[in-house]
Amino acid sequence: MHEMLVMAFDSTQQALRAEMLLEYAEVEIDLFPTPKEITAGCALSIQFPRSALVLVKEIIKNESVEIRGIFNLTEVGYDNIM
Repeated sequence: MHEMLVMAFDSTQQALRAEMLLEYAEVEIDLFPTPKEITAGCALSIQFPRSALVLVKEIIKNESVEIRGIFNLTEVGYDNIM
């Protein structure tokens, strides 16, 4: 199994926009409820493989998608890595 990262958002509109852009770029993603440990304004988050991080960051930047952050799940919770 790939190590997965979580991208959280402040608005559902941005989450759905990111989902569309990442699917178009053929990034393997999963839309799922934002973990309670992550404080975000939106109930939806996107999970994606760490191997896609560079591509995901490029899409977010180029398309001006507003995100709360990208998080890595650790044994003690979520670390914000971006």
